[in-house]
Amino acid sequence: MQQDIKKACEVLRNGGIILYPTDTIWGIGCDATNEEAVKKIYALKQRDDSKSMLVLLDNPVKLQHYVSDVPEIAWDLIELTDKPLTIIYEGARNIATNLIADDGTIGIRITDELFSRELCKQFRKPIVSTSANISGTPSPARFSQVKREIREGVDYVVTHRQKEQAEAKSSSIIRLSRNGTIQIIRK
Repeated sequence: MQQDIKKACEVLRNGGIILYPTDTIWGIGCDATNEEAVKKIYALKQRDDSKSMLVLLDNPVKLQHYVSDVPEIAWDLIELTDKPLTIIYEGARNIATNLIADDGTIGIRITDELFSRELCKQFRKPIVSTSANISGTPSPARFSQVKREIREGVDYVVTHRQKEQAEAKSSSIIRLSRNGTIQIIRK
């Protein structure tokens, strides 16, 4: 696992994109502060850049660097959730502008899965996490379902967890406004 993390960090630092396991499904990732790397993911996924992608962090303390005003309820939601939870926050900052939605929001998930958490920790920046598929096609629930086009389109494919057969699920998604209003996007 450590060799995978070392190589993935090297690719991320050089503006490359990776295919990697997350706390949900397999994802395509890059340095969330690098606009050129983000463009590569949009191109690989054949996705309109008006559709934002989420980012992973390893620790909730880091939220304040990427969100201008974290609502108090966010801390409780992160602490109490028992499954992966992506929260869409207002006031995104310090990340690639092409990741920020037109309304100034960004989706962030604090990962608790061993590999992706350690990757984020060692990389020391947020990492884009978007499903490893061409836009409009089904998201792969395990590595064996990732299409060849995606595998060949990234700069590095993580080997850790490739043989797992468990069906992974996407995260829940909520939108959290500065005043604490919660909107459920996906359960």
